[in-house]
Amino acid sequence: MSKEKKLEKALNFNKAGLKTSIMALFYEEPSFIYNYKQLSRKLGAKSSTAQLLVNVALQELRDNLALEEVTKGRYRLKSKGGGTTTGIMELDYRGDGQLFCEELNVTVRIQSSNMNHALDGDRVKVRLFAKRKKGDTEGEVVEILERSGKTLVGTLDISRYSAFLIPSKRMPYDLYIPQDKLKGAKNGQKVVARIVDWPEKARNPVAEIIDVLGDSGANNTEMHAILAEFGLPYKYPEKVDEAANRIPMTIPAEEIARRKDFRKVPTFTIDPVDAKDFDDALSVRKLDNGHWEVGVHIADVTHYVRMNSIIEEEAYQRATSVYLVDRVVPMLPERLSNGVCSLRPQEEKLCYSAVFQLDESAKVHKEWFGRTVIFSDRRFTYEEAQEVIETGKGDMQEEILTLDRLAKQLREARYKEGSIDFDRVEVKIQCDPDGKPVSVYFKEAKDSNKLIEEFMLLANKKVAELIGKPAAHKKEKTFVYRIHDKPDPEKLEKFDHFIRRFGYGITTHSPAAVSASMNQLIAHVNGKKEQNVIETLAIRTMAKAEYSTRNIGHYGLGFEYYTHFTSPIRRYPDMMVHRLLDRYLEGGSSVPANKYEEMCKHSSDMENRAANAERASIKYKQVEFMSDKIGQQFKGVISGVTEWGIYVELEENKCEGMVPLHELTDDYYQFDEKNYCITGRRTKKSYQLGGEVHVEILRANLEKKQLDFRIVDSMTK
Repeated sequence: MSKEKKLEKALNFNKAGLKTSIMALFYEEPSFIYNYKQLSRKLGAKSSTAQLLVNVALQELRDNLALEEVTKGRYRLKSKGGGTTTGIMELDYRGDGQLFCEELNVTVRIQSSNMNHALDGDRVKVRLFAKRKKGDTEGEVVEILERSGKTLVGTLDISRYSAFLIPSKRMPYDLYIPQDKLKGAKNGQKVVARIVDWPEKARNPVAEIIDVLGDSGANNTEMHAILAEFGLPYKYPEKVDEAANRIPMTIPAEEIARRKDFRKVPTFTIDPVDAKDFDDALSVRKLDNGHWEVGVHIADVTHYVRMNSIIEEEAYQRATSVYLVDRVVPMLPERLSNGVCSLRPQEEKLCYSAVFQLDESAKVHKEWFGRTVIFSDRRFTYEEAQEVIETGKGDMQEEILTLDRLAKQLREARYKEGSIDFDRVEVKIQCDPDGKPVSVYFKEAKDSNKLIEEFMLLANKKVAELIGKPAAHKKEKTFVYRIHDKPDPEKLEKFDHFIRRFGYGITTHSPAAVSASMNQLIAHVNGKKEQNVIETLAIRTMAKAEYSTRNIGHYGLGFEYYTHFTSPIRRYPDMMVHRLLDRYLEGGSSVPANKYEEMCKHSSDMENRAANAERASIKYKQVEFMSDKIGQQFKGVISGVTEWGIYVELEENKCEGMVPLHELTDDYYQFDEKNYCITGRRTKKSYQLGGEVHVEILRANLEKKQLDFRIVDSMTK
């Protein structure tokens, strides 16, 4: 492919490729100063969408210190001096590190001997070495710019003369704990520690214990340890709970009088059977003009949680509720999340609402946004609402069937406009009252789930359009968007190469073609043995969604404007959106973009941590569930291939474990990254992603959250 074609493709696809192209131009002419219009001309970015993306890329390169803004909107290359770069360190279990170099669009790898006491999460300066081979960039840490301040979780090992903390993850060194810093912890307990010193010639950092979680293996201890590992809170400050408990449940009459009254409109909620924080409700009624009025009513959290209050500060720091296997760690105190704000049935509640008039084809004719008061007539579980949809009988059947019909039309239109249908089966683990896993089951989204999802998407989209869409009568205003970048072309090509082995393929010549062919692929693999592997890989080709004030649209949904408005009980960005929407509807001026961008980055970071903690809790419970099945054999599918082993997902319960390469003793196996397989040098036997195998459970390591398998039979090439 020519250089021009590659550039065209990168522009057509995603922001990451665009950043690389921009930096290439700056490196070619280091003394030049450009604005986004000049760069757009050089890059051939002619459309307003492409030019907007150039501007966003420039701002992010400035934020990442690759460029400097000499005057407003004009940029030049930031002097690096001596072939160095800066970034956030990521550590693996061996003590080797890596960081992503934004300006070069490469990952720099640092051997443990060149880490110079840098730890996971530290912001560091790295000197780059000359490349030893194509695609390989290495370096050494020359300065620790900022310690992450992270706490570390692990198990305490106390002997007669010393005490060490053995970290649970991402730390190649044990931590030395002086006797006067043990805080009463006992040998074998799980604790949280903080590094206080690391003498230059000492092998081990010196740390102090800041909290004792409890005995290893106890359910509460292990769940709290997972939260602490990811820097997430596992308890509420008493003063925050006390502040929440002072908030009254009753609504003053004067507050109701200020709001649009929906109390007599048929209204209901649909949520999981074990939910307690109901933050969205739907209302529906037929209007005299023949249209359906659909209200999307969202808990008015910001009415109760005021700016600069202690509850607000705690909510911002948490940024999200965390959903582990056996519990919810709420963003807001339970008094608010499950009580005052929760849209419980047969109670008057304050809401922030998006109200639409739709015709029989689900086309939106009018919209209104504002503060309301509602009365939920009925609380449905998803299963109860599904029964009404399937049988046509039950409470509020007319309302549910009407909304189901409209939702299906909205969904069909969304797919036609480029939305991708990643509708995966969810693995759930049932635990007994003590937290012990007793069964694994699969949860599939049905029409009742999709009904709620569709109207939440509509509200989120319309709120974002209201503020974000350009109009001649108003200036651009800072807003919080939920953005999703276009896929990386190289990942897509690699994915396409792999799925052609199964007789599938995707079209990659444009973003619209990718989404259309991706939907076709998902439909084709439904129910096939390779479904889970292909869907997992497809998701990995996609960028991660995040929060930003710099809108680039949401590729996965096919929306030009999208935000999060519908879950303020469990997501802080939704609280930000409520406040901004209120401000702008009242004619207020725009808020500072830089401040809100930092808040967006914090929210995205906390969301990622919460997702990682949830996955870790699932992994822990899966290992615990399989720990009494050592020696038993199961059928599985190869779900991952690496240089150190192959991962296998069991067909029966979706638990995943690893077959270490050293367990394959019949040959010397080599990793083939391009073809997602390992191949025996002598026998040419191949284990490939998606292949079927029978495995035996060898080991279950709860501390490492790891299952080890041994292959007993396979369908190999």
